[in-house]
Amino acid sequence: MCAVACLALSGPVAATDQPDVERPAAAPAALPTPESGTTQRGPRPDRDGLRLLIRLDPSALGPLSIGSPDAGLLFNPRPMPEGPLWSIRNPAETFGTTETIAFVAEAIEAVERRFPGSPRLVIGDISRPDGGRLNRHASHQVGRDVDLGFYFLTGEAGDFRRPGRGQLDAPRTWALVRAFVTGTDVHRIFLDRSIQKRLYAHALELGEDRGWLDDLFGRRGNARDAIIQHVRRHADHLHVRFFNRRAQEWGRVAYPLLVQAGLVPGPTLTHRARSGETLSHLSRRYGTSTAAIRSANGLRGSVIRAGHRYVIPVRRIPTELEPVVVPARRLPPGAAPTPAAAGDPQADAGRDPADEAASHPDGEPGSALGTSSAGGV
Repeated sequence: MCAVACLALSGPVAATDQPDVERPAAAPAALPTPESGTTQRGPRPDRDGLRLLIRLDPSALGPLSIGSPDAGLLFNPRPMPEGPLWSIRNPAETFGTTETIAFVAEAIEAVERRFPGSPRLVIGDISRPDGGRLNRHASHQVGRDVDLGFYFLTGEAGDFRRPGRGQLDAPRTWALVRAFVTGTDVHRIFLDRSIQKRLYAHALELGEDRGWLDDLFGRRGNARDAIIQHVRRHADHLHVRFFNRRAQEWGRVAYPLLVQAGLVPGPTLTHRARSGETLSHLSRRYGTSTAAIRSANGLRGSVIRAGHRYVIPVRRIPTELEPVVVPARRLPPGAAPTPAAAGDPQADAGRDPADEAASHPDGEPGSALGTSSAGGV
């Protein structure tokens, strides 16, 4: 308890502040809302207080999202709880931050409030318990990416599947997307263009503002800045990525201290081998050992191949990036901000600047924790 009391923050933070994930239908606590046209930047935690907390009770830090979606890790994860409004495909791969889990729950509950008696929605991958690479995904590494199925007119889907003609429940699926956009700290929604067209048309029929929709769907201006992005192989599910004001900001500051304490792995980078290079060349260049390089890449021998990319553990802890900032929410004209659902009322920071480079999911995995070159799915 002393460690918590000694942590210099805007308010008290204790292990009991974390929501009880066994309460699947409970409404998440509210976060300060970034109103339309504004951004949110919160106070950073005190390094000395964090160091003390890490030494006495690391679990009291709560979930931390460290690095970028395609090059990072998850510390103190929270499992996505079972709930009456959703089903979970694989519980072993649905770990996230308190904020991410609360955002997902609140959006699904918003659909139920709008359409009582909705069928359960399928929740797919979020992250592994410790984050990092998740089977076929390039992203889903830091507890801020979530795959979700669609609502179907035929009832509960049971798994991800591409909707055929007349099968997509556009009203409920659009209500879900709208809830993410207006009521959470959403960063991107990756979705096949064929499904986007159906949702866009339905939203227009409802009377949604065309200019607002064009902005969301990237139909005007810079399409790369749109929240809803086209991605191949996303015709059977939504891939939603969030900003986490608390988990990212605390993770950003705590990461070097966690490495020093031996609680998380040190930073890495990737190197594309050139003809004639050996493990000895790489170890000398980056100040690490050949054994560390072999271990990081699962190599049994000392042979490396030209053109192949290798993970290089580096001893130097990178300098901290700028404080995390959540961009303004893109609300429809005249709409009042919806309180952000998140599990930690002290959360007051948002976007990792490294995510700027991770905003599009078609790239390859990044090269280091917090210094990604592209996002992945």
